[in-house]
Amino acid sequence: MKIIIAGASAIGSHLARLLSRSNQDIVLIDEDADKLGDISSNYDLMTLVGEATNPKTLRSAGVSSANLFIAVTPDENVNTTCCVMAKAMGAQKTVAQIDRPEYMTNENKALFKRMGIDELIYPEMLAARDIVNGLKMSWVRQRWDVHDGSLVMLGIKLRESCEILNQPLRQLCGPQDPYHVVAIKRNGDTIIPGGDDELKLFDIVYFMTTKNHIPYIRKIVGKEHYADVKNVMIMGGGKTAIRAVLSMPEYMSTKIIEINERQCELINEALDDTKAMVINGDARDLNLLIDENIRNTQGFVALTGNAEANILACLTAKKLGVRKTIAMVENSNYASMAESLDIGTIINKKVLAAGNIYQMMLDADVQNIRFLMSANADVAEFTAQRGSKVTRKKVYELGLPRGMTIGGLVRGKEGMLVSGGTQIEAGDAVVVICHDVNMKNIEKFFNN
Repeated sequence: MKIIIAGASAIGSHLARLLSRSNQDIVLIDEDADKLGDISSNYDLMTLVGEATNPKTLRSAGVSSANLFIAVTPDENVNTTCCVMAKAMGAQKTVAQIDRPEYMTNENKALFKRMGIDELIYPEMLAARDIVNGLKMSWVRQRWDVHDGSLVMLGIKLRESCEILNQPLRQLCGPQDPYHVVAIKRNGDTIIPGGDDELKLFDIVYFMTTKNHIPYIRKIVGKEHYADVKNVMIMGGGKTAIRAVLSMPEYMSTKIIEINERQCELINEALDDTKAMVINGDARDLNLLIDENIRNTQGFVALTGNAEANILACLTAKKLGVRKTIAMVENSNYASMAESLDIGTIINKKVLAAGNIYQMMLDADVQNIRFLMSANADVAEFTAQRGSKVTRKKVYELGLPRGMTIGGLVRGKEGMLVSGGTQIEAGDAVVVICHDVNMKNIEKFFNN
């Protein structure tokens, strides 16, 4: 597959690194030769210095034979323009990163499709969704709904109150049990577990279950005493904060602390007065936090553009008694540090956007895919095709690659956990979790 990426900034460079592992023919375009030099020296891809809106540049990149053209420059207008040009010049599919939420309506997406832009990516909306999911379940690090919630994956850090520590998984996750452990993060290492593996104190464990068994998972991991989030404080009032507030359930009361006075005015214009209280101030000021009743706040979200400030603010909130903290950490080097400091949920817009784009390059029928940054693992939802390898044998007979497991499937509208004796059928939506496995190798099991 030939893939052209316009823009070597945060999302483009991360996506290029991600795709370079899949042995694709990748061309990365940017006007900044230094950015390209840093990437090309470490990854298997071709770089091209030039403007993505210049037909000469696009021709040099081979746009006429491109299967996928992705525009993720910092300029929305450049992204939409070069996608329209790429489509007209022969690219099969185009994807543009945009900055305006109104573009994401069905009517506007249809308009852009007629113009030649097949898909739109709005990273702030993706981040807002994860923030709200994190606040709804204060005891969960990460939640991922599969097939409209027919299955749920929960990432949970295990504490002393957990009931299932130090027991072989074969005793905990049998065919009749209401959950499967599909991945474990331990001391920086990722484990796709087998029956002999055990859960240890302070592991981050990824459980696959169904919605009706979420209370049971909460009980066995010892998190029933965690307070539900009703009061939320947000540090930083940018686009992500606005989208998150607009998506929050009505029972949550929110305060946004923003240091820039003009930005406070813009937030008030974007939000209904009943949605949030906007405070002009510095959320790093301890006295301000105390005055704004942080001790009676269950959720603290740090969304400034400074990863260090976000991490420190979450640590401060934790010390003041806030149970659930969420930090925007765009620098991947800081993500592992934030994890080791027990920050809570980490949000990275470039990883979220790259995961959404990544699924577009796969040949199999993939409904959803994301990269679990804290676990260094990919999760994908594949649809089993009639006659495909995955439908011919029971799961234990498939010879799945090391580092891959099947967590569950959705048949019709019913979510089901998968065991070794499960027979997957054509049309099943199958959830796959993998670590250090080329996603293209997994596709082979699902294509006919």
